[in-house]
Amino acid sequence: MGEFDLIARYFKRPVRQAALGVGDDCALLQPAPGTQLAISCDMLVQGRHFFADTDPRQLGHKSLAVNLSDLAACGAKPLAFTLALALPEVKEPWLAAFAQGLFALADAHGCELIGGDTTAGPLNICITVFGEVPVVNGTSLALLRSGARAGDDLYVSGTLGDARLALDAMQGKLTVPDAVLAAARERLQRPTPRVALGLALRGIASAAIDVSDGLIGDLGHILESSRVGATVLADQAVACVAGHAHAAQSTDAAGLHLSQEQWRSLALCGGDDYELLFTAPPSQRAAVAAAARASQTPVRCLGQIEAAAGLRLLDAQGQALPNHYASFDHFA
Repeated sequence: MGEFDLIARYFKRPVRQAALGVGDDCALLQPAPGTQLAISCDMLVQGRHFFADTDPRQLGHKSLAVNLSDLAACGAKPLAFTLALALPEVKEPWLAAFAQGLFALADAHGCELIGGDTTAGPLNICITVFGEVPVVNGTSLALLRSGARAGDDLYVSGTLGDARLALDAMQGKLTVPDAVLAAARERLQRPTPRVALGLALRGIASAAIDVSDGLIGDLGHILESSRVGATVLADQAVACVAGHAHAAQSTDAAGLHLSQEQWRSLALCGGDDYELLFTAPPSQRAAVAAAARASQTPVRCLGQIEAAAGLRLLDAQGQALPNHYASFDHFA
């Protein structure tokens, strides 16, 4: 099968929103009047971002999900995406499953494939996604990292640490019961982009970012961009894996045997959660709760933004914790 046959068979579809899609040298997008384009790009590399035996349907899903998560963090409505795909060889069953996972998520969010590239090489998936953000009276409603202000509440959606728990178990670093591993692995390989919540938070949240590299590191981007500091209740950040785990217990009903320090490390340092971390003024607490209900996405308050620079961690008793936690960095 040649390159263009591959594209035509697995990735060419009629466009609905774009002015021109797959087949020409460029795609054409026509943003709606009164909107800005939001654009993001993410790359997934075999051996770095996913295991060689990852199910191709799950990989297709995740490849787009991590990009939709960026749009969610910006409060952008998904519009379209491009796909650049390097393949070591053409395996049609793999391609068919990958495309099914990719397009199932794309269709769920009304986001269409409009172009890209294919080549031979080590398995590498690069997606560029395009979204729309309203502009009202000359002001963009995009959620940025730079809008946090002293006194704002700090929130996170969903749960943290699930993906890292799965990764550590798959690498043999932890022993995890099968049922818990299955739930955690689903979170690692099929993350849920919080697009509905991001849209609901426009005009409510003051700043936002998605948690891709770990809460500590990604919160640091907000603090640096906004020139503020924060106090985080570390034990509020600890994840519940399928509803079974709790920071205050070293052994829980699911058979997990982790220390409190291990739970904190999973929640504070683990990446690949793709939850939304955002800030909002106290006056918007009712609006945040309403946005969570409307998007059917749980959120919880983790702490507060402060004028003093730096990040301060407190335990459940309000005692200061040493901040020796670090998030993932490809080149650290």
